[in-house]
Amino acid sequence: MGHPVLIAAELQGLLEPAQLAGLDVTWLSTDQPTPAGDYVALVPLLSRWVGGTELKRLPNLKIVANCAAGHDNVDVVAAEMRRVTVTHTADVLTDATADLAWALILACARQVVPGAALVASGSWTGWHPQLLLGLELRGRTLGLLGAGRIGQAVGRRAVPFGMRLLYTARNPRPDFERETGAARVGRSTLFKESDVLSLHAPSVPETKGIINADTLRQMKPGAILINTARGDLVREEALAQALEEGRLGGAGLDVYFEEPAVHGRLRAAPRTVLLPHLGSATHEARRRMAAAAIANVQAVLKGHAPLTPVFG
Repeated sequence: MGHPVLIAAELQGLLEPAQLAGLDVTWLSTDQPTPAGDYVALVPLLSRWVGGTELKRLPNLKIVANCAAGHDNVDVVAAEMRRVTVTHTADVLTDATADLAWALILACARQVVPGAALVASGSWTGWHPQLLLGLELRGRTLGLLGAGRIGQAVGRRAVPFGMRLLYTARNPRPDFERETGAARVGRSTLFKESDVLSLHAPSVPETKGIINADTLRQMKPGAILINTARGDLVREEALAQALEEGRLGGAGLDVYFEEPAVHGRLRAAPRTVLLPHLGSATHEARRRMAAAAIANVQAVLKGHAPLTPVFG
């Protein structure tokens, strides 16, 4: 018998038998509660809460290997108190998420969603010089709220579009600046000067709700907001109001405050592109995520250091 482990059932089709060698796997579907038992590893999706109660029911647990870039679903303090390692898969979905951020930027800038809907409806009457005019990106400013791996990848993709780059980060990114010409600025400058503002910050007390009625008023008229980071960075009702009043040119979102629920006013707001959390949704990225989570489990169960711990 191998090590008893719990793995999200949704990952079954993404893993090869060789990756699971030495593991006695119980597949756990999303609608099942986390069971009690002598399991030594848990590989959950972001949708499964792992807190003190769950950890208490798993006294032999050594690792929670989150199959996600984030770890908002894990009480890391409770895990640390029980000496349970917490890992994530942050390094394997950078390009996929950056590509999706650009899909949202282009869709918002060039009226892709209403254009597709117009053709699908059968009511398109032909070319017109003022039909669905959008924003030309060359010469515009892309602002990055956060410049970690994904933020920098989004910024690098802006260079061929001829965009000026601004970013905020706790520490300067000199290599990124040399490569792209990006300038590090304060948040106030970022909000005021960005034609496209893309969010790439973690969810921490100082960033939760950072896009709110006040900061939205600081943004340029007609600016576009993109969020592929964390849903709780944005106050959705305030965003909906800014769109309704015509102050924003558009919003492209892939994450939401109470996901999968989306604020009704935001769903009804004009000039939005709203996606169902597709940031890492490529065949390659999802397989890499599953593989990374299992590799962390295998490392810890063999007595080695975790490959991608949340802390340390």
